[in-house]
Formats: sequence, structure tokens, C-alpha cells
Amino acid sequence: MDAALAVSFTDVEAAASRSQNQVHRTPVITSTTVNRLTQSQVFFKCENFQRTGSFKFRGALNALAQLSTEQRRQGVLTYSSGNHAQAIALAGQLLNIPTTVVMPEDAPAVKLAATREYGAEVILYNRQIQTREELGEKLTRDRGLTLIPPYDHPHVIAGQGTAAKELIEEVGTLDGLLVCCGGGGLLSGCAIAAKALIPSCQVIGVEPKRADDATRSFHSRTLQTVHNPDTVADGARTPSLGKYTFPLVLHYVNDMVTVSETAILRTMSFLWERLKIVVEPTGALAASALLEGIISMPNARIGVIISGGNVDLKQAGKLLAKVNKPSKLQPKVPWARELS
Repeated sequence: MDAALAVSFTDVEAAASRSQNQVHRTPVITSTTVNRLTQSQVFFKCENFQRTGSFKFRGALNALAQLSTEQRRQGVLTYSSGNHAQAIALAGQLLNIPTTVVMPEDAPAVKLAATREYGAEVILYNRQIQTREELGEKLTRDRGLTLIPPYDHPHVIAGQGTAAKELIEEVGTLDGLLVCCGGGGLLSGCAIAAKALIPSCQVIGVEPKRADDATRSFHSRTLQTVHNPDTVADGARTPSLGKYTFPLVLHYVNDMVTVSETAILRTMSFLWERLKIVVEPTGALAASALLEGIISMPNARIGVIISGGNVDLKQAGKLLAKVNKPSKLQPKVPWARELS
């Protein structure tokens, strides 16, 4: 393996073995409607049914399980808009490790409440005037805590890759795998697993147009950044790919695409109404690229990672009310007009 690539499939396999008694093996669902609309056979890996409501628990548990006795005693710190926060909090509770989480003041209320309920100390910050990285690093130094970042950590990446490993073990060969992208932890981990198990599988990352740093980084092969992007997909508001995830994405991922805010909400609405599953905006990113026709792979077997379902129902109602749906579906994609 290239020296710059910090995670291998062996690490993903070890993570799967290490966490098998704690991590849920989430369901894979199919839809004849989706298959007809996309002219493909689509398999949705539903990480919205994972513990804490997202894939993040996989990486958090794998990372905390490998801490030394002294690190466990001192405790850990992370920063997150919500899903990684909840994951670290629950993993800490299960492993008896104190947890501190830095969260933005405007984090979804449901994620903030759940993080506290899992026993973490929550420290709020204003993301308009502070960065979570700077605050987190200061608290880590002052308190002697171990920092477990939300995506740019080898053990976190390896844990996230177990989602794709499970999917492929259950459904077999895939021609394509679509994965949402924020900081690239899930995308790089899943790409590692997919390429090890099915070398010909086309792995494609999907992120919001308003937070397109990873897509620009992938195509320019130079790390790009974005500052506090205004996207409904709060899990994708990361500033950039990381020192671990960037080289992994360049090495294992085949392509990166973006989707509009309108497309994200249309897809979220479609998944709620037609598949009967609760999906948050970030969780709908990968599905959006397929259902909006941005990615087209006729007669292919396609895996889609639904990354999470932690959504404030009151806020979701407001978001879904904004969706302007046409009267009927088009033959290939479920929405009739062009994206805004």
C-alpha cells in the first residue's frame, strides 16, 4: 500500500470483527419504482437504522475501542454538527469513557439533545466567529483529552468502511457504489472496501453544490476548501477533505459529483414518501445523484449508502413543504423539471 494511504482493507476487516457485537448490521432495501425509474437494480444500505441514527457509530466505536487505558481514563473530545457527536457519546457510554463534544449553536435540536442524553458534555460555539478545530484543539490541550475527529482519523475511516463491506457481503457484485461526502471518512472507507471486494466497482462520491470542496479537490487533485457552506445537508458542511481522506479519495474513488439544494430536498421527500424511511438531507445525497439522473448506469447493479436519518421532525416539515414537485414522474427520473 502507498505510504500516504493510512487505511487498508485489512483495517476495515479488523474494525468489522472488533465491533460486530455492538454495531447493527443495517438492512438493505430495494424498490421496484426506483429500479424502473433508473433502469437499474438499486440496493439502499440504510444506515439511518444504525445505532445513533447514522453510519458514524461504526467509526466512533472502532476508534474508542483502540484507546489505551490511560487515554480511556482521561477521556476524549470531538467536534461535530451532530451525528459524530452522538456516535462518540454512545461509544463512550458503552466503553465507560468520558466524552466532550464541541457542537455549533445552530446544530439540529434532535442531534444536540441526543448527544447530551448519551452522557457527553456539550460545549457550544458560534461557527460564524469560531472554528471547531481551533476550539477543539485548545480544549484537548487544556484538559489532556484525546481528540477523535469526525472523519480524518484512520480508525474512524476503517470503521466507516464496514458499511460497504456489509452491503457487498449481502447483495454480491455491484457495478457502482454511490456514497455521500462531507469530510470523506465514509466515502474513503467504503471505497477501500468496495475496491478490495469488487475491483471493477465504480465508486462515486456525492456532495452538495454549495459545499463542493471535495469535488473540486478530486478533479484538480489539489486540496480545496469551503467556509461554512450554506447547505441543508448539515453533515456536509466540512471545510475540506483531510490529510488521510484526501489521498484515499484520490486513490480509490472513480468520480465525484454534486447535487443542488432543490435536488437534495426532492430526493429526501421521495425517500420518505415512496420508500417509507426517515432520511435526513445529508443522508439523501447519494440517492439524489441517481434519482435526479446526474448519475446514470442503465442495466447496472448499484449500491447507495443512505448515511443517516437524524432529522428534527418540525424542521423536516418546513423543508419538505418547500419541495415543488411536478404532477407526475418522468420515465427515467422522478422529477419533471430541470434543477435550479
